Amino acid sequence: MVTEKTAATARWNRFILLIGIVLVATNLRAPITSVGPVVPQIQDALGLSNTLAGFITTIPLLAFAVLSPVASKLADTWRIETLLWAAIWAIGLGLFVRASWSTTLLFSGAALVGCGIAFGNVLVPPFIKQRFPRKIGLVTGIYSVAMNITASLASGFSIAIGHWTGLGWKGSIGVWLVFSIIALVFWAPQLKRSQSDASIDPLAPRQKTGTSMFGSRLAWYITVFMGLQSLLFYCAVAWLPVVLQDWGMASERSGWVLSFIQFTQLPIMFVGPIVMGRMENHTPLVWFIGCTLALSISLIIGWRTEFIIPAVILFGLGSGLAFSLVMMWFVLRTKTTREAARISGMAQSFGYALAAAGPPLFGALYDWVGNWETPFFLLAAATICLFITGMKVAKPQLIEG
Repeated sequence: MVTEKTAATARWNRFILLIGIVLVATNLRAPITSVGPVVPQIQDALGLSNTLAGFITTIPLLAFAVLSPVASKLADTWRIETLLWAAIWAIGLGLFVRASWSTTLLFSGAALVGCGIAFGNVLVPPFIKQRFPRKIGLVTGIYSVAMNITASLASGFSIAIGHWTGLGWKGSIGVWLVFSIIALVFWAPQLKRSQSDASIDPLAPRQKTGTSMFGSRLAWYITVFMGLQSLLFYCAVAWLPVVLQDWGMASERSGWVLSFIQFTQLPIMFVGPIVMGRMENHTPLVWFIGCTLALSISLIIGWRTEFIIPAVILFGLGSGLAFSLVMMWFVLRTKTTREAARISGMAQSFGYALAAAGPPLFGALYDWVGNWETPFFLLAAATICLFITGMKVAKPQLIEG
């Protein structure tokens, strides 16, 4: 009887933990994807150039780059549950500050949001490996889908939320604070449990490993792949609605077109990690990523909005699989949870530094040449490099120091 009760309690605790992971995921993309559709409104209100507008998305990416290694290092001495709790607080505060009528507060809030998301990005994959070692693919898929559902809703409803709240762009980008509040409430039990369950944590302080990520060629390939897939995604998030509006599409519809990317990513982000966990060689997946992204960008460059729905569906398939693949590489190309945290920190630090150059460069290219086709050639070049790098990681192998 006691055994059955204990088993039932353990199952319930794992379920609550899974819901907690889902709620953390809801805070890791929506604060960024909600911005793209209302960039023209923000520019009009604050007098921002295209280059400066690109920094609304770039500042969080720079925070990812700077803080990702800090997050993995702090996991040596702090419980991941505690760090994720602090991350959600940072995101919530950043969302509140960002939705203020000031350029300084806009960028300051974006930095706070980026700080919180950086910790979530780095720590959730090794946390999943630590707490769900036999269901890594399934839980990673659930985590990715939760992240993308809210990202889709954020881009699709961004304009409408501004109208419904009567707050314009401030309501559009500030309403996602609600998800931070819910996550904080729901994550509180994990803090109490973390203090009493230290024995189950493979990332306990003073555990050491001799593996050097910086000395591993494979680790650098994963890092570059991470950066390039992020550059592609965040350029689309930051600029696709603006481009479509400039090409004559209604602003609200442009937000929904962007949401097609996230909606398309949902099934592939759920199924992808499960399939990847059962495959030894990921070469066919890298081919799929390269072909879908290349065809998508070609359709946009050649036909603008004429085939935009097929183009964004292809982009969603390729970018969604690329994200899932690199998340799985963090755990499949390492031996321990510690190594997974370190490659996650390294890849997201240097990778997001690379990605951060994308949105402002995309906007700057338009400012220089006066057409939107030219910036898309930047994405085409990134796709080629993504394919080449991915092929280096696709075959079964482990990071060796």
